[in-house]
Amino acid sequence: MNSQAQTKKQRQYFIDWLRIGLIISVFFFHIGMIFNPWSWHIKSEETFYFLEPIMHWLHLWRMPLLFLVSGVGTFYALGFRTTKQYLKERITRLFIPFIVGIFTLVPIQVYIEKIDQFSSLGNFYIHMFDGIYPVGNFSWHHLWFILYLLFISIIISPFIKYTRSGHFNMVRGKLIALATKRMGLNWLFPIIIGSQLFLRQYFPNSTHALFNDWAYITFYLLFFIIGFVLFTSDKVINAVAKQRRLYVFQTVIFTILMFSFWIFKIDIIGGPNIYAATEMIIALSCGLAVIGYCKVYFNKDHKFRKILNTAIYPFYLLHQPIIIIVGYVILQWQLPVAVNAILITLVSLLFTIGLYWIISEFNILRIVFGMKKKEFKKVLLAQGTFVNSQRVQLQPIILSTEKIKPIKNETI
Repeated sequence: MNSQAQTKKQRQYFIDWLRIGLIISVFFFHIGMIFNPWSWHIKSEETFYFLEPIMHWLHLWRMPLLFLVSGVGTFYALGFRTTKQYLKERITRLFIPFIVGIFTLVPIQVYIEKIDQFSSLGNFYIHMFDGIYPVGNFSWHHLWFILYLLFISIIISPFIKYTRSGHFNMVRGKLIALATKRMGLNWLFPIIIGSQLFLRQYFPNSTHALFNDWAYITFYLLFFIIGFVLFTSDKVINAVAKQRRLYVFQTVIFTILMFSFWIFKIDIIGGPNIYAATEMIIALSCGLAVIGYCKVYFNKDHKFRKILNTAIYPFYLLHQPIIIIVGYVILQWQLPVAVNAILITLVSLLFTIGLYWIISEFNILRIVFGMKKKEFKKVLLAQGTFVNSQRVQLQPIILSTEKIKPIKNETI
């Protein structure tokens, strides 16, 4: 399906709002990293243990849902592109910002974390490739999400032709019929849980390092495929919207079970596997509940939707280094922790928005940060011409120099 062929009536606006909301949640999650007990680049002297279970629960479903939404966006972004055209677009939108970010955005973060070891940022660059983070200095930090999307894009590229075949449509139709039944998407649990319980025996930790993170790459790939195959169907989306309260109830039940293991330190045979399974059930159940509520309450257009939908990708790229720089400075002021939190949030947000505004004005920077180029119309003013030796005044042909926004969807 060609994204440009979508009409206003067909477009699922809630998917855009969901993507925007998820990226903004990443911003606040990283603000929280300064004040919770987990290790991070910069830390407040005063941390709060109550943030740990909240942020752990949020982390269970937030990123899987973002991969699911990316799968939906990829389905529509494919249009009628060939495999070669699709990969070219993915390289432009993902690989270029990833490489540029490794050499511009990430070093700032590592430098500030290890600032006592280097005389300047320039001195850090000399040692940038001295080992792998956290022991060494080289890392891609929050750009792992971009790298994993690129990796998934490469994995699915050989199957693009198949996704346009009659056989795929037949299989997809059967899966959609199953998914639209009452709590029909629960049939995905055996696939997700089974794959993870097997792979996590060999790759137990989420490293974001790609080469030794195969359990979690598979986990995110499954959510991406779920988005691509199922959540591009109105039938599935409408069914989830109708059953959203059931998915909330399912989320609450398994959240209580998960925290019971945590609080009471339940020790039973197979306990770690049961605990891991509850996390995976929460990841899907809560994601489905969020999709259902977004469909019901946010499936509408707004004048800011296009602006935010375009800005959200560079916002993601920029937000973490800005939070770390701003946080590092403000934490030196020895202010009350509540004031620190508010100041870091507001100043980081203003700087991120300001930098995005500057970037959006220059095509070279737009490409570097994963946006499409702005096109320009040239000015041609017809003053008149001669026909059969007589001057004939023509209507001026005015092509404005106004910057024209791209018509294609801005999806990560």
